[in-house]
Amino acid sequence: MHQVIFYPVGNGDTSQIILENGKRILFDFRHKKKTEEGEGPEINLKDRLKAELKAAGKTSFDVVAFTHCDKDHIENSVEFFELEHAEKYKGNGRIKIDTLWVPAAVILETAPNCDQSEEYVIWRQEARHRLKQGKGIRVFSKPKMLKDWLEKNGLTVESRKHLITDAGDLAPEFTLEADGVEFFCHSPFIKHVDDHDEFRNEASLIFNVRFRSGGSEFDYLAVGDSSWSILEDIVRTTKFHGKDDRLAWDLYNIPHHCSYLALSDDKGEQETIPKPLVEELLRKGKEGAYLVSSSWPILDTKEGREQTQPPHIQAQKCYETYLDQVGGARFLVTMEEPNANKPEPIIFKVESSGISLDKKVLSAAAIITSTPAPRAG
Repeated sequence: MHQVIFYPVGNGDTSQIILENGKRILFDFRHKKKTEEGEGPEINLKDRLKAELKAAGKTSFDVVAFTHCDKDHIENSVEFFELEHAEKYKGNGRIKIDTLWVPAAVILETAPNCDQSEEYVIWRQEARHRLKQGKGIRVFSKPKMLKDWLEKNGLTVESRKHLITDAGDLAPEFTLEADGVEFFCHSPFIKHVDDHDEFRNEASLIFNVRFRSGGSEFDYLAVGDSSWSILEDIVRTTKFHGKDDRLAWDLYNIPHHCSYLALSDDKGEQETIPKPLVEELLRKGKEGAYLVSSSWPILDTKEGREQTQPPHIQAQKCYETYLDQVGGARFLVTMEEPNANKPEPIIFKVESSGISLDKKVLSAAAIITSTPAPRAG
């Protein structure tokens, strides 16, 4: 079977796909330092991932995909992974990345320093280094800005086209036949980069991940911190190209920690009303489907209804409305499972019979790392 794992890291994102053949694809990385001292309720992500890799006999991820480089998607990642562009980021038990997946924005964005974290700058250096070297990276989208950047560095799109995947195409690292999975790129579009100066969320990675198990196929929509307008672009364009099946979902990773802005520009008093094409996307859910919000617990209170930052209870109610209409299974929140005091990773099994929740932990090592470490001193 394949597995999809969502880790409880607060209002942040980290998820992992573990394939039947043992390959591992990690999406985003958010580690909170306080968890190293036994504080929570977020998980100690570093210990958890290292334990999982050790149990599997691996020292690297086959792919690490950063959907974009906001802090809640890369926090404390530079000290966890081995980076190739400088010696100081190598060795000392760092975890290797066989192939780094990034949107073109990671290569190109030149926002003012005050708008970029130090870690973002380091990852941009790493992505640029790998692209110049011509290996160990996949860049999604080839806007004119990327062509210009390549030419300024003595390169051409033609010389690096094997490392670039556009919206509407499949990432070549995986196939249904060899791996039981394929990654169809929904976003970013070229215009998502060329039309913006600061374009992190607008140009984040969004995939239809199609699994095959025992002759059956299932769809996972892996959505970054996207707004409703980007999702409408995706629905409109995917339908235009006759690829409506890539909008269907058995599992949906809710954008932006259950923000109403992934549904509409109007939160609503009790429930967000989605924009028409976003509503169409929500109706693409299959019977028995799951929705997952990588977020803090969602409060159904006056405070919860009025808070500015996500998660938003109005958005949750909207998602649940459409989940009911398509005969879906459950709406899950990473920081609520199995409870808000000590959340654990949410693990889905992908088998020929369908996608289902796996109540078992992955290994004995994982059990050890789920126990808080003693406080220092």
